[in-house]
Amino acid sequence: MTQEPASQGSAKPEPAGSLTLARGETALTATYGGTELFRYVYLPDDPQLESPRPYFHPVRTLAGDVVTLYRPHDHVWHKGIALSLPNVGTDNFWGGVTFRAGKYVQVNNDGTMRHESFDTVVGSGDVIRIGERLSWVPEGAATAIIAERRRVAATAWPDAGAWCLAFETTLINVSGRPIVIGSPTTEGRPNAGYGGLFWRGPRSFTGGTVITPGQSGGDELMGTRWPWLAFTGRHDGNGRSSTLVFRDDPENLRHPAQWFVRSTPFGCVCPAPFFDTEYVFADGAFLTLRYDVVIADGALEAAGCGDLADRAAGQDLLGEGGQ
Repeated sequence: MTQEPASQGSAKPEPAGSLTLARGETALTATYGGTELFRYVYLPDDPQLESPRPYFHPVRTLAGDVVTLYRPHDHVWHKGIALSLPNVGTDNFWGGVTFRAGKYVQVNNDGTMRHESFDTVVGSGDVIRIGERLSWVPEGAATAIIAERRRVAATAWPDAGAWCLAFETTLINVSGRPIVIGSPTTEGRPNAGYGGLFWRGPRSFTGGTVITPGQSGGDELMGTRWPWLAFTGRHDGNGRSSTLVFRDDPENLRHPAQWFVRSTPFGCVCPAPFFDTEYVFADGAFLTLRYDVVIADGALEAAGCGDLADRAAGQDLLGEGGQ
C-alpha cells in the first residue's frame, strides 16, 4: 500500500486500544483511541422534505480528519453516508425533488426510513456491530411499503492508517404489490443514476481524484463498472489528504457496481445498482446489498486502494446470515 510521505500532509495515528460504541438517545457514537470515528444518527430530526433516514456523520479518519458533509446548501438532503433511493415506485427516499417525465418536480412523496429497534449493539472490542430494523413509510402514509434489516460493523487497522465500515441492508417488500426501483437515469436523465449507499465528501474534496483498478481521473468515470472505487481528497486547515475505498460485494445485484461518482462540482460516490436499469421488486421478495467502506489517512494510489479492498473482503466483518 502506498501512502503519501509525511512531508506532503499525511498523518498516521499511533496504535490504540479497542473500539467502543456508545448509545445515546438519537445516535450511536464509535470511538478509537480517543478519536470519534463516526456518529450513526438513527433518530434524525430532519424535515420531511429531506426524507428523514439514518446516516453516518461526522465520519473521521484515525487521525481525526472529517471525510463527510451534512446538509450542504446545494443539496440539503445529502447526509454524510446514508442509504438513499430517489425512485422507489412513486415514492422518494432520497429527499427533495423527484425526476419524472423529463424534469425535476417537488411533490409530497418524500418518505421516511423509520428506526424501529436494535437487534444488536456490540459496543467494544476489535469489531463493533449494529443490527437494526427499519420501516420505509411513504409521506403521509400510516403503513410501511418496505421493511429493512440493517447490519453495520467496524474495525480499525492502525497498521494501515485506516479503518473499515461494513454495511449491509436486506429490504423486504411488504407493500402487497411489486415496486419498481429506478433512478433519474431510468426516468430519462443521462448520468444521473444515483441511488444506494451514498457518500458526500467535504467541500475541500472538490476536484479530488477518483481511483479504480484500471485508471484514475474524475467525472469521466461516471457510470463505469468496477469491483471497487476510491476517492482521494485534501482537507482544509491542515493540508492532509484522506482516501475512501468503496467495495461492492460480489453477491450484490448487478456486480460489479456501476458507479455514480463526481469530483466536480463536489465529491461524491455511490455504488448504484439501479443506475440505468429498473428493478422489479416483487411483493414479499428480499433484496440484500452489502458494501465495505475503508477510510484511510493519506493519498493512496491504486495498488494501496486495492490492498485495502482485498483486506476488507478477506476479513468479512459481517459474516453470514444477511436475512
